Amino acid sequence: MIETKEKTKHTRRKTKKNRAQEILEVTLQYEKKIYDLEQLLDIAKSFCSTLDFSNLLESIVYICMAQMHVLGAEIFVRDFISNEGFILETSREIQDENAKIIIPDDSPVISKLLELNKPVTYSELCLSVGTCEDLSVLGKFSPTLIVPLIQRNHLNGVLVLQERIAIDDDTSYTEYEQEQIMSIATLASVAINNARLLEMSSTDMMTHLKLKYYFFSVLSEVLDNAIQMQKSAAVLMFDIDFFKHFNDTYGHECGDYVLITVADLIKKSLRETDVASRYGGEEFTVLLNEAKEEEAMLVAERIRSAIANHDFVYNDQHMHVTISGGVSVFDKDSNPVTAPNLFVDQADQALYISKSSGRNKVSLYAPFLESLDSED
Repeated sequence: MIETKEKTKHTRRKTKKNRAQEILEVTLQYEKKIYDLEQLLDIAKSFCSTLDFSNLLESIVYICMAQMHVLGAEIFVRDFISNEGFILETSREIQDENAKIIIPDDSPVISKLLELNKPVTYSELCLSVGTCEDLSVLGKFSPTLIVPLIQRNHLNGVLVLQERIAIDDDTSYTEYEQEQIMSIATLASVAINNARLLEMSSTDMMTHLKLKYYFFSVLSEVLDNAIQMQKSAAVLMFDIDFFKHFNDTYGHECGDYVLITVADLIKKSLRETDVASRYGGEEFTVLLNEAKEEEAMLVAERIRSAIANHDFVYNDQHMHVTISGGVSVFDKDSNPVTAPNLFVDQADQALYISKSSGRNKVSLYAPFLESLDSED
């Protein structure tokens, strides 16, 4: 009898202990879910506060790496402007624009990811798609998980998670982790779409350079910073020489070709931090942050020389295209200009000097010229 009572007591203690353990496990699970929801809220805030496209993609990559414990991640993004397909935008190994890694929009890989609407491993995607050359593009990154970035039934991009840090020798993703990365991917897709819309609204669709109003917006910030921090900044203005000749002689399509090619040559001569815009017609402006006179003139001359030496060929016709340029540099002592429009006007005045003194050259704005003009 006594033995039976002891067994009963032992069973009750064991049951109570098991229940306490179950309650603790459930509590920990809910605490983790609450923590993860708070993380998602912070991630959403982070994505919403970043409208610059490059910075946004970098933010997405680092957040996904931290959340999923992977050593690397890459993002393919749909090119909304040229509709070439999905372009790898994050790889630091790709420097040449002509060597872009692209998955075509009509690829079976793209249609299958949209259809599945969930994260998949590389092997699962291979089994679903079958033989497809575009799979090798993804395979180069040794993916552990491929995540579609979907918004409103449209695929905006593809997130590739690379090598994973092993936890208890297990590199697989749990169902809960896949749900988490899909939630992050949804937020990322919305943010990418918003950033792209902003980029498209501020970009000249022909030359793919920034528009005038965007240029002035950035210039205002850079100039304010230069004034406060006592740094330098430069504005370059260019105009295609005798541009009307190309339209009148070869037609407006030829004029468009010249504009597009000149814009491309300007972009290739700049750093990522520089901003080039189509100011209007055949005029272009460039903003160089923290550039002094010598550097600004070197960049302007590099652009002028690149265009003068480029072989422009349209309908088998070889054409010689040149540009004239003007440069203005903010300096707190020699040229303390404070208004963005006046800053650009100075570069325009220097451009006029280049035009009136023979074209195909670059001139530097000198503040003393204004005092001479006022005396006259």
